[in-house]
Amino acid sequence: MDRLLYSVPVRFNLTRRFSILSLVCVVAVAGVLGQALSRLFAERLLHRDAVVTMEFVQSIVRTDETAPLFPEASNGRLPAPLEDTLKHFGEMPDVIRANVYSTDQRVLWSTDRALIGRQFGDENDELEDALAGKLVYKSGRVSKEEHKAASHPTGSGASGFFEEIYVPVRDPGKGHVVGAVELYKTPDALFEAIRDGQEAVALGAAVGGLLLYIALIGIVRQADAIMRDQQRRLVEGERLAIVGEMAAAVAHSIRNPLSAIRSSVELALDRDPGRFKEPAEDIVTEVDKIEAWIRELLTFTRPGSVKREPVDLNGLVRSSLASIEQQLQRKGVKVVTALPEPAPMAVADLPLLQQVLQSILTNAMDALPQEGHMEVKTNTADGRAHIIVKDQGTGMTPEHLAQVFKPFFTTKPRGIGLGLPLARRLVERMGGSLDLTSRRGEGTSVHIELPA
Repeated sequence: MDRLLYSVPVRFNLTRRFSILSLVCVVAVAGVLGQALSRLFAERLLHRDAVVTMEFVQSIVRTDETAPLFPEASNGRLPAPLEDTLKHFGEMPDVIRANVYSTDQRVLWSTDRALIGRQFGDENDELEDALAGKLVYKSGRVSKEEHKAASHPTGSGASGFFEEIYVPVRDPGKGHVVGAVELYKTPDALFEAIRDGQEAVALGAAVGGLLLYIALIGIVRQADAIMRDQQRRLVEGERLAIVGEMAAAVAHSIRNPLSAIRSSVELALDRDPGRFKEPAEDIVTEVDKIEAWIRELLTFTRPGSVKREPVDLNGLVRSSLASIEQQLQRKGVKVVTALPEPAPMAVADLPLLQQVLQSILTNAMDALPQEGHMEVKTNTADGRAHIIVKDQGTGMTPEHLAQVFKPFFTTKPRGIGLGLPLARRLVERMGGSLDLTSRRGEGTSVHIELPA
């Protein structure tokens, strides 16, 4: 009995778990990467703008040759040539205010006259770095108090962002720093370009993340389907091992008594049919059914070899219907066939395929009421040969339909649940497929597809 007990593995939904986890990871990575690229893009553009501004300031000072005049202006005197040079800074594009500092951090000149002469001391780290020879720049919304007075002059600052640049002024001859220029700019075109670039980066990161997510989900879904199929085969293999043991035991234990019973009944019929003829024939029929069940068990558990030969599907249908003609007539079932000419040809094992079709036809007949209706069709399409058997019986519920190909599942009081699983297994061995569709109250349709 221990061999008959096996555990059903807990269903692990790989696709669902991976889809959730991968979505979180892809969104996180795309978000971080997009943010990093956006910041890098903005930083590069701002740095380039600051460098261009510094080169422009240095070129003006170098052209006017006013760098040596900075020390003279530190005592409160502003030579006229130097004043003319400094005015150029305030007239630069997008500049809303310009401050020029001496080396002692005192404002020599400014577009805001109230700042001239002020000394900022240690409160301005950016100015200290500029006077040490470094180009300093930063950007952001208006926040510092000295920005507020000039935050929204007419016709400027539409973007709401400022760029603040501290440019060291060097003496071209001696190379040392003689002062610094502080520029408050509202380069709307620059910030608009940055915004457009950041939007493009965000869109690219989103699209790239989406494509990566879709590709990963596709691969995982395929892998999940393969694993589910392998799991199904493993479970089926375990069941088949049990069935094999059962089938061997049944075959050895029952076949001999069945043969004796059948032989005794046939002998009795030969000697004196009499009034016991009909019950005796019923005994023979039931013995044959048991023998057929045993053959199904043995066929289902043995892999066996499959022959590949041309099979006339029309001839197969006619011979299979002829084999159950008496049962069909007894039940009053009407069979409508659609067998085109020339006959569809399939590559299959004729005896096995006939066993499959007879099993399906018998199931369809059993599902029909008295004087029911059945359709059998054959055709060829897309390089495949098809047999379709449709009955107008009661049909199946979705719950039964989901279990119909599992071994030992049956809705028949006297069935063993191996007919359809065996039929599918045999068709798959021949390189084909067997599918079943059914709806409650609308009947059942079985579709066999084989290599043409």
